[in-house]
Amino acid sequence: MASIFSHAIAATALGTVRYPKKEVFKYFALGIFCASFPDMDIIMFKLGVPYEHPFGHRGFFHSIFFCYLQGLFIVRIFYHEHKFMSFQALITGFYFFCCGVSHGILDAMTNGGKGVAFFAPFNNTRYFLPWRPIQVSPVDVESFFGEWGMRVLHSELYYVMIPSFLLMLGMFAVRRFSKTV
Repeated sequence: MASIFSHAIAATALGTVRYPKKEVFKYFALGIFCASFPDMDIIMFKLGVPYEHPFGHRGFFHSIFFCYLQGLFIVRIFYHEHKFMSFQALITGFYFFCCGVSHGILDAMTNGGKGVAFFAPFNNTRYFLPWRPIQVSPVDVESFFGEWGMRVLHSELYYVMIPSFLLMLGMFAVRRFSKTV
């Protein structure tokens, strides 16, 4: 898996493309939540669920279908003032969906694990992307704060963090430029 830092930064970068004028903190916090939540499936290890199981690590909770459900749920619970299926509800839900999907994409770019079940629960086949430059992050916290964690952060710096910061800077520049024109 990619680290929680990269999932959070990717969600923040995605959020800069279009964000609301009100409750900006809530918007970004929920986006980070959606991008990080799929890794809660590591609890399944402790419950004896094997990695390859549809509910194992990188299974259902990393799927596109789950991200869709998560986006709907977040909008329904935290943005209930939006009318169901209104443009604002759809755009907001799409952001949360994209944050969730970004998690699976980043995990599919790592050099470890057994792939991501993007199409679960309909198909449990695990996939990686053809390009896998990100060092897989350790599951346990102790291993992260050592040499392995430094290798992870180093790879994520180049392939996640710098591109995310460039997207954020670009979006802020576009907004500033469009206000002056």
